[in-house]
Amino acid sequence: MFIGLDLGTSGLKGVLIAPDQRLVAEAHAPLEVSRPQDGWSEQDPADWIAAAEAVLAALAAQADLSGVLGIGLSGQMHGATLLDKADAVLRPCILWNDTRAAAEAAALDADPRFRAITGNIVFPGFTAPKLMWVKANEPKVWARIAKVLLPKDYLRLWLTGEAVGEMSDAAGTSWLDTGKRDWSDDLLAATDLGRGHMPRLVEGSAVSGTVRDDLAARWGLPRGVVVAGGGGDNAASGVGVGVVNAGDGFVSIGTSGVLFAASAAYQPAPETAVHTFCHALPGTWHQMGVILAAADALNWFAHVLGSPSSALTADLGPLQAPGHGLFLPYLGGERTPHNDARIRGAFLHLDHATDRAQMVRTVMEGVAHAFRDSFDALTATGTKIERLIAVGGGSKSDYWVQAIATALDLPIGLPIAGDFGGAFGAARLALMAATGAGAEVATLPQIARVIEPDRALVPAFATAHARYRAAYAALKGLN
Repeated sequence: MFIGLDLGTSGLKGVLIAPDQRLVAEAHAPLEVSRPQDGWSEQDPADWIAAAEAVLAALAAQADLSGVLGIGLSGQMHGATLLDKADAVLRPCILWNDTRAAAEAAALDADPRFRAITGNIVFPGFTAPKLMWVKANEPKVWARIAKVLLPKDYLRLWLTGEAVGEMSDAAGTSWLDTGKRDWSDDLLAATDLGRGHMPRLVEGSAVSGTVRDDLAARWGLPRGVVVAGGGGDNAASGVGVGVVNAGDGFVSIGTSGVLFAASAAYQPAPETAVHTFCHALPGTWHQMGVILAAADALNWFAHVLGSPSSALTADLGPLQAPGHGLFLPYLGGERTPHNDARIRGAFLHLDHATDRAQMVRTVMEGVAHAFRDSFDALTATGTKIERLIAVGGGSKSDYWVQAIATALDLPIGLPIAGDFGGAFGAARLALMAATGAGAEVATLPQIARVIEPDRALVPAFATAHARYRAAYAALKGLN
């Protein structure tokens, strides 16, 4: 059997699968995010370990783990986990959606080597600018940094005692030569770091180490359980949902929003603010547009109203044409296509007739328009999406999925019941690492149904999207 652990922002999920990839057990432990200042987002890595211990104990309570051969890791990307020479954590991890390093990111991005070597803009949420912020603002911490790990790789250090990373996650640091799938000495030197500060790299389906004997004994694991390289959360989700071949894509309506397309070749286009990263499988890459607040935008509005988001979306009825109102979901800045850390969200064009249901629809439409922005940016690079699958908590809302399908004018498939996200993808990578199996195990899920765009409303959504883009330009002038 094989375990997948997915370290998300709001919780850590674990799954146990059989050799035929049937789900045997699953568990979840919640996590909290600290926001000590506007634009800041942090977590204590000790909480990740506590969550992993709780999840592994819960899996052991549901099933006999003595037959486990491998563990795979997936996790939130870009987080700066800073360790000293004794592997002690120096400060809370600065997370992916933290925008404090906007000035540092702009300074690095002005060096043409970063885009040329990484294939990406240096976004404020990436790891390298966060280190530059620490250097400028926390010099005592900077002086003690011996190792920089990404969140899931800190879990690996705890599990195996090995400081190891892999290419898909490393591609989001601004230090990886994404085409060569290796650390760039030039870019590390540009930030006053070296290879000694970085973990060694393996492919996502390769063995990175084995579980420590004391931990194996705690949960009834056999000795020598391998730990796969794993993947960043989106790459692992791509493996989980079988999006590993060119032409296939998925839309993830989670805390953040991701429009993800697999690619067999490295084809960067940093000027579009599309992310071009290594995939979690050897010799493959992927591109994605990233929205910083997708389901997070609806959750924010639900919190303001004092109502669960599921209650807000329960009785929306059939898809409606966008109203005059607009919502721009830039609660903490935006990545694709704007690369704008300072922009903030807004409701526009409300009137006396605007009611709660209309505002809920407007929030969902705003996220759909943001996905359209990412779709336009992806297609501008020459990337083609022939099949699109919806995943994430927001995909449970037919209304939202159809709004996105109509905004993109593209059918969206909904998989059969089950979780095909990062934890499942990590378990698949564990299967590959432990058995030597290849990408053939990363099959597409059976599609339960396909949600078609409402063709009659496609023009209305296109018109609303044009207004949305114009509203961004106007809002930018106010921020």
